[in-house]
Amino acid sequence: MSLKHAVLVLLEAEPASGYDLLKRFNERMGYFWNASHQQIYKQLKTMHEAGDIDCQEEVQAGRPDRKVYSITPQGHGELLTWLAKPVKPNKINDSLLVKMYAGHLRDSDVILEEVRDHRQIHETMLQTFQAMEAEYQALVPEEQLPFKLPYLTLRRGILGEQSWLAWADEVEQALAGVAEQV
Repeated sequence: MSLKHAVLVLLEAEPASGYDLLKRFNERMGYFWNASHQQIYKQLKTMHEAGDIDCQEEVQAGRPDRKVYSITPQGHGELLTWLAKPVKPNKINDSLLVKMYAGHLRDSDVILEEVRDHRQIHETMLQTFQAMEAEYQALVPEEQLPFKLPYLTLRRGILGEQSWLAWADEVEQALAGVAEQV
């Protein structure tokens, strides 16, 4: 997937300014796809030049004009073409796992401390995802329907965080055993 396709998905739902798009991106996709402010604005410019999106300027009193982007028929076609193609399985680059692999070169307490720092991040993410899940589950079935597939992406995030935390439990137990042997 490219950032282009993520932007097209968001603009398919509704037009947005660059700022609004960045906010929506972070709220809706930022948990599974990362992009910086600069990357999104650069992508908007490229997509506009390619004809995948339109841009309308809205005059604002006392502020610079606001550019509002919307998907074009060409962009919609590009999105449908991309959706029809299979995607490759995701590969991860995880620096913590590389450190774990080379952990015999470090004191196990240092690694254990870093795993515990990461644990806090993953616990916070899990709590965030579970709060989002509670909001979804509080909707009546008719209100849930348009969010069914986004909800399933949320479930993937929840399961991923739970899995990471279970792995961290194993790491902590194993490293506690190493510390006892020293």
